[in-house]
Amino acid sequence: MMTLIAGVSAGVRPAKRGLYLADVVEMLQALPLAEAARRLAQMPDVRAVGALDRPEFTAAPKVIALLPLPRAVQFVSQMAEDRAADVLAEMEPRAAAPILAALAPEVRHSLHNLLAWPEDSAGGMMTTEYVAVRVDATVAQVLQHIRMVERSRETIYSVFLIDTSGCLVATVSLRRLIAAEPESPALDLARGRGPVTVSPEIDREVVADLIRRHDLLALPVVDADGRPLGIVTVDDVLDALVAEHTEDAQKFGGVEALDRPYLDTGFLAMIRKRAGWLSVLFLSEMLTASAMQHFETELERAVVLTLFIPLIMSSGGNSGSQATSLIIRALALGQLRVRDWWRVALRELPAGLTLGAILGLLGIARIATWQMLGFYDYGPHWVLIAATVAAGLVGIVTFGSLAGSMLPFVLQRFRFDPASASAPFVATLVDVTGLVIYFSIALAMLSGTLL
Repeated sequence: MMTLIAGVSAGVRPAKRGLYLADVVEMLQALPLAEAARRLAQMPDVRAVGALDRPEFTAAPKVIALLPLPRAVQFVSQMAEDRAADVLAEMEPRAAAPILAALAPEVRHSLHNLLAWPEDSAGGMMTTEYVAVRVDATVAQVLQHIRMVERSRETIYSVFLIDTSGCLVATVSLRRLIAAEPESPALDLARGRGPVTVSPEIDREVVADLIRRHDLLALPVVDADGRPLGIVTVDDVLDALVAEHTEDAQKFGGVEALDRPYLDTGFLAMIRKRAGWLSVLFLSEMLTASAMQHFETELERAVVLTLFIPLIMSSGGNSGSQATSLIIRALALGQLRVRDWWRVALRELPAGLTLGAILGLLGIARIATWQMLGFYDYGPHWVLIAATVAAGLVGIVTFGSLAGSMLPFVLQRFRFDPASASAPFVATLVDVTGLVIYFSIALAMLSGTLL
């Protein structure tokens, strides 16, 4: 039986030089910042830069800020440019400025260009370390060029073929180059159609969708004239999607998206992120009290109706949250567009009615069981009470499904993030309207008996 060696998975041989980079990053993350900076400064450049290049090293901006300036400049100049730009963007301006000023002019210029683009755009994700050759180059010439520049490039998934004006003509995968005859033209290995490209301002979700749909390992980023600016690789997209999904999950929980990992977020910053939405939801819930005050007389005459208020409200909120989750995910994956709202409404309406009917039958069964077995006496009109609860569930669950499915469309139509249609927000909306629906049905069905 294989055993675990130094925390490495069974069956995998440890690296000769010690821990794997993932283990180094985990170790540095666990240390106090000052100690992590001291350890990093003592590492060989290749090892330290490899650790700093890992996106999971979330403490990298703070650690670099504690390094002596010459050492920090040395590391940043050797890092992948897209990662270096991300790290510098997260640093305090007064700590990042001296490092940028001390970098070589060409590196500083490249980083300034990357920092100019929004973080969630193709320009903010791309690296400028791509490989480009003349469009008339042979396979042998391309491979020779790759050997010369390999150490200065983050990854080489594909090669750009550019014309005399610097415009991108085609891309060729490294796999095709390796398998081709050395003297054959590299252009012959390109796809029949033109290359799939994006402009730098395109949102990262669109970039991820293009890479997925076209089964790409890298996506060129070009300017308005078709000249390459950089390249977005599939690993960059994965990192961006994790960040995007984390942000959406936080918003969906009724929290403003955190800019940093949970443990790195300060107390006051955490309060600011949570207090806003919590206050909005609290003020919204006040409408629930107003609705109950409106039906105060009915509540006094039929106190038994209050027993089912939590049941009614939670069922409507749950159905709304279900619908919201499904629609937000479908919008994120491009399975739905804003113009599809009516198709969703036509699906959610019968779905809400059916789900409400199922819950209504369960409600009737519960009331009848408790009445028959003597667990609770709902009075001589218990059948009408059961029917009222069932009808209320049908109405509220249907409304919850419709409201929860339509709210993301409304937000996207007005250019808000659909993830802001959080589960607590939908639940609050359905709580208020649910009470109105419930007591309106009760007035109609119990008038002349309990009311």
